[in-house]
Amino acid sequence: MVRVEGRFATFYPSPEAAALVGDFTDWKRRPIPLKGPLRLEFLPDAYLEYAFLDEHGRPFPDPEAPRPADNPWWSYARAFTTGNWRYEAPPRKPVPRERLLFERVFSEPYFSERRVWVYEPEPPAKAALLVQDGVAFLRLGRMAEVAEALIEAGAIHPVRIVFLEPEDRDREYRMDPRYQSFVFDEVLPRFAGGLPFGFWGASLGGLAALWLWNQAPEGSFAMAHSPALKALPGGKDAYTEPEWLTDQLLPKGGRVYLEAGVFEWLLAPTRRLAGRLSDLGVLHAYRERPSGHNWVTWRQGIAPGLRYLLGRDLAF
Repeated sequence: MVRVEGRFATFYPSPEAAALVGDFTDWKRRPIPLKGPLRLEFLPDAYLEYAFLDEHGRPFPDPEAPRPADNPWWSYARAFTTGNWRYEAPPRKPVPRERLLFERVFSEPYFSERRVWVYEPEPPAKAALLVQDGVAFLRLGRMAEVAEALIEAGAIHPVRIVFLEPEDRDREYRMDPRYQSFVFDEVLPRFAGGLPFGFWGASLGGLAALWLWNQAPEGSFAMAHSPALKALPGGKDAYTEPEWLTDQLLPKGGRVYLEAGVFEWLLAPTRRLAGRLSDLGVLHAYRERPSGHNWVTWRQGIAPGLRYLLGRDLAF
């Protein structure tokens, strides 16, 4: 179990627990050995996810944790909060079924069909947004519902959201030229037409969104939650500084919105990226949340990202 007092959390491991992992250890990358209760200090108002490892390194949930994590990847993740952390619930409004369309797009570079969901706003779209890992943002992030509420409230311009689903995200999102060709030659002409457009994604999808934005014409925009900036083209990671994509960024018009959790291994690279954008004179906003690399963090960034990139005070 875990007992929280202000910013401190004391973990009481079950007998089979050999190590503690979580957002604050990069999960299994830096496990903390356990020989008894362990007291750790965190931020005063934070959301964190954790689990235990047995002696063979296998993760399992805290059997006495009362709060399962809202985590779609790992059933063993449990959650706790410190201080007065509160979830910043984004506005949401149901989308009429006739304005959420399913289509199939044949990709010449990959010689395969791709699933695409399209949110069509009302009134007509003033911009288009291409979202990586589209199914997750549609179902877990409820992004179409957030956009619907913001449009109705007059907070953002009407935007067509194109939810793209990869076949092999580990390959395609690591700056694969074929993916760039698919997006620029097939997706954008079909779904963006002459509209201003931008790119969106989280983690490796956030990296892809920034990479596509860097290749796009002046005036495009991008949002990246916790971008996986350690990735190199070709399917590898390199723990170097500066990161490959950060070093490739060009001074250009448009705008970028970035968010990261303070309890994740991508915090420092994202900070360096924000600094690089500042040095290049690129319009951008950057926010850190007191949480980790998870959907609780990312869902809270959807509404602020839409407002920054598509706010009604901007000209489209």
